[in-house]
Amino acid sequence: MTAARPLQPVPEPPARKTRWTDAELMAVEFPEPKWAVPGLLCEGLNLLAGAPKLGKSWLSLGLGADIANGDPVLGSIDVECGPVLYCALEDTGRRLQRRRRQMIAHNGRPSPLLTLETECPVMNAGGADVITEWLDENPHARLVIIDTFAKMRGADPHGMTQYSADYAAAARFKSLADAYQVPFLLIHHVRKQGADDFQSTVSGTNGLTGAVDATLVLERARGQADGVLHVTGRDVEEAEYAMSFDSAAGAWTKLDGPAGDHLMGDTRALIVRFVRDYPGSKPGAIANALELNPGTVRQTCRRMAEQGQLHAAPGGTYHPADASDSHDTTDLSQLSLRHSTPPDQEEHE
Repeated sequence: MTAARPLQPVPEPPARKTRWTDAELMAVEFPEPKWAVPGLLCEGLNLLAGAPKLGKSWLSLGLGADIANGDPVLGSIDVECGPVLYCALEDTGRRLQRRRRQMIAHNGRPSPLLTLETECPVMNAGGADVITEWLDENPHARLVIIDTFAKMRGADPHGMTQYSADYAAAARFKSLADAYQVPFLLIHHVRKQGADDFQSTVSGTNGLTGAVDATLVLERARGQADGVLHVTGRDVEEAEYAMSFDSAAGAWTKLDGPAGDHLMGDTRALIVRFVRDYPGSKPGAIANALELNPGTVRQTCRRMAEQGQLHAAPGGTYHPADASDSHDTTDLSQLSLRHSTPPDQEEHE
C-alpha cells in the first residue's frame, strides 16, 4: 500500500500591522492603495453583480486581459501592467479559447501575464491555497477575478443565519485580498426583483454587500447605452457609467459623459407615449408612473418643449406637441401609480 503523501504547509501571507497607538497612527506613512483600475477597482474585495447573460464574463475577461497587458481598460482608463488571475469557473478551456481568439481578432492582443483557471476547489476546502500559491508566485499581481462567487463560496455552516453565512463567505476572500493588498473581483448575480437602491438588487443578504469593500452592479440600459455600471465603495467614489458592448469584439467600453445623457433617447420616448395617453400631466406624476428620476423627467420635459416635442401649458402641465389649445381633461383616476400620486398633482421637493 502506497503511503499517503504528507500535506505541504501553506505559506503564511505577508505580515500586516493591525494595531497602533494614536500617536503611531498619526506618524505612520501608508502607501497609496493599489488600483487595478483607477477610480473603479481598488485593493480589497470588490463585487460585480449583474443579470445572467448580460456580459459580466466578457467584461471581467476583458478587464483581466487589458490589465495584464497594461492596455487602457474599457477603452479609456489607463492602468498599470501586471499579472492577473482569472478563475473562469463556469467555462471550459474551449470556450475561453474561443472568446480570447474573438477578442484578439478585433484589435486585441495576447496577454502573457494573464493566468486562466477553469477549476478550483471552494475556499474552505483548498481554494484559498490555490489562490495563495498563485499570489506567492506573482508578487506583482494586479488583480484576482473569481467568476463566479457561488462556485467558490462553499456550503454554509449549519446553524448560521443567512446574513452571517454571506458575510463569512465573502470574508474568506477579503482576508486574502487584504493580506496581499491585491484587488479581488467576485462575479455574482442580481435578484429578479428590482429595487430603488442598486445595492439591494445583489443576490443574497446585506451580509454580502456589507463584507465587500466595493459593489459594482451592471444593469441593462433601455436607451442608447447597452448598460449602466453602478459603483460604490469604501475607497471608490459613488458613480454610474454608461457602457457600450461590441458583441463582435467581445469588448465593453465606457461612454463619455454622465450616464443619464446616454439614456435620454429612451426616456423621451417613454414620456411622449405617456403624455399622449394622459395629456395634461405634470413631470412629478410622469416620473412617478414611469419610475424615473423626477429631476431628470422635469428637465427632459422642459427641453422637449423647447424643441417642439411636447407642448407646455400654463400650470406646469404637458401635452402632445400636435394637441390643440383646448386640451382635454382626461380622467386619470384609474391610473396605477407607484406612490398613488394623481397625475394632476406635482410632487413637492
